[in-house]
Amino acid sequence: MKFLKSVSRYMKPYWDKYIIGILWLVVIDTTVIYVPQIMRNFANDYQNGMLTKDRLATYALLTLGAAVLMSIGRYFWRVCLFGSARRIEYDIRRELFEHWLKMDRDFYNHNKVGDLMAYATNDINAIRNFTGQGIMMSVDSSFMLIFTLVMMVRTSGLKLTVLTLIPVPFSAALIISYGGMFFKIFKDRQVAYAKLSDTTTEAFSGIQVIKAFVEEDHANDRFEEANQNYYQKNVNVIKKTTFLFPLMVLMAGLSYMLVIYLGARYVINGTISLGDFIAHYSYVGIIMWPARSLGMIINMIQQGSVGMERIKSMLKVEPKIKEPENPIALPRNKASVEFKNVSFKYPSSNRYALRNVSFKLEDGKSLALVGKTGSSKSTILKLIFREYLPDEGEILIDGVNVADLDLNMLTEKAGYVPQDNFLFSESIAENIAFAFDEEIDQKYIEDAAKMSGVYNDVTSFKKGFDTILGERGVTLSGGQKQRVSIARALIKNPKLLVLDDSLSAVDTDTEKVILDQIAKLQSTMIIVAHRISTIKNADEILFLEDGAIKERGNHDQLVELDGEYNQMYQNQLLESEMEAWDE
Repeated sequence: MKFLKSVSRYMKPYWDKYIIGILWLVVIDTTVIYVPQIMRNFANDYQNGMLTKDRLATYALLTLGAAVLMSIGRYFWRVCLFGSARRIEYDIRRELFEHWLKMDRDFYNHNKVGDLMAYATNDINAIRNFTGQGIMMSVDSSFMLIFTLVMMVRTSGLKLTVLTLIPVPFSAALIISYGGMFFKIFKDRQVAYAKLSDTTTEAFSGIQVIKAFVEEDHANDRFEEANQNYYQKNVNVIKKTTFLFPLMVLMAGLSYMLVIYLGARYVINGTISLGDFIAHYSYVGIIMWPARSLGMIINMIQQGSVGMERIKSMLKVEPKIKEPENPIALPRNKASVEFKNVSFKYPSSNRYALRNVSFKLEDGKSLALVGKTGSSKSTILKLIFREYLPDEGEILIDGVNVADLDLNMLTEKAGYVPQDNFLFSESIAENIAFAFDEEIDQKYIEDAAKMSGVYNDVTSFKKGFDTILGERGVTLSGGQKQRVSIARALIKNPKLLVLDDSLSAVDTDTEKVILDQIAKLQSTMIIVAHRISTIKNADEILFLEDGAIKERGNHDQLVELDGEYNQMYQNQLLESEMEAWDE
């Protein structure tokens, strides 16, 4: 079947462990089958008056030896089989995470965090259950079934064996016939779990907004709906699968009834001995395990099959932006950016976000992007870092088309401060030094903090740079988060520095200090801002409107032009004067 073929790829590196584990299972199964023979011989000796103290001691020691051997064997098969299943779980989760890291922004625009979490938890857990417990039960029940049937026939004959096991094939056939239904209900449950996970994650991420707008009731209703849906799907699974276990108990009861009725008659007639009857009775109990496990095995196969199908479908998703086969390296000591007649529209839109945009930013120069909200300033930055590719025109980084370059080299020599200012739930020092895999000198962290104007804020905290931030940096103010994010970019001493409205939460005095410090780096800089004071000293300013360049020049030239830029500038001057008057 497709599922077994797919999962065998992950099991292949651990075949030796599986073989060792299976061999121990066979040893245990053989021992389990042998125990009723001890009881059989014991009963026959007692019935025939041949039970002596020495034989009694021998039977006791054999029983103890079997228990010790089974204990040792169970330890080793658990280590081999369950340990391998955990390794497979680790391998799949790592492969899935590495795959997600390669995906482009459009992928994350269309896949919610909760859905992705369901893949990394429930789906992989279902696969692990099959590769561990499922494999164990399949092998164990198969060997146990074969060995037990052989011993039953040898002990009490074929006729009694067949008669006492009549209920078993009927229950097995019924269980197998429900396989398709199980697949559907397990898949429905996985989808419901993904929805619940997404709803919960979204609520926790936006808890401040929910409370600020007094939307707790609405958030609770959404969670209740998702929770109720997941509950109903679980109840449906329980209703559809729970009948298997009572059915197995019923079949076992019927088999025991037949053993007692028919076996007793065989003993009375002298066809079999009392010891044969006791052994046969024990074997019926043993063979019920393979029969009962059949339902559990089918459940695990179906759940694992659903999980594997979802994981495979996720791994098949290809990023729309791929690394070139032979990427071109970039020089490390300079950075220039050029747009040649670039037009672009987002995948989910028919409207162009950028229209025929052209500019050239020389090494060591600064470029500012300004305009009203929605004028596609940030879109230009996304195209530079190849989050998307243009529909028309060319984007050149150091003279190399962005589609052909080694993107890692660009990101290594670039410092990027996005609007989001995302911070991790780690210390401030770890957030600033995020770009470095190895531990770096504390001095570099402090120097970057000084350049970004956040040093004094950090040192005022009780634990200083070792202060652990809350989720997404929630324990810091907006301005502090922005400045920590800037320090994270500056510590790289970037040749290309990109600031996407990264000074909006700081006052103009702090802004000036930060910009003066940044100027000392002599980096090529692209800065997006709404505040004119942030970008007035840039070598070139592009005023964007509706995705096109409407005005361009330096600050003085644009003021003299007396267009949209100057109008924005005059409005901001007036606002500043009014604020000063109010103070």
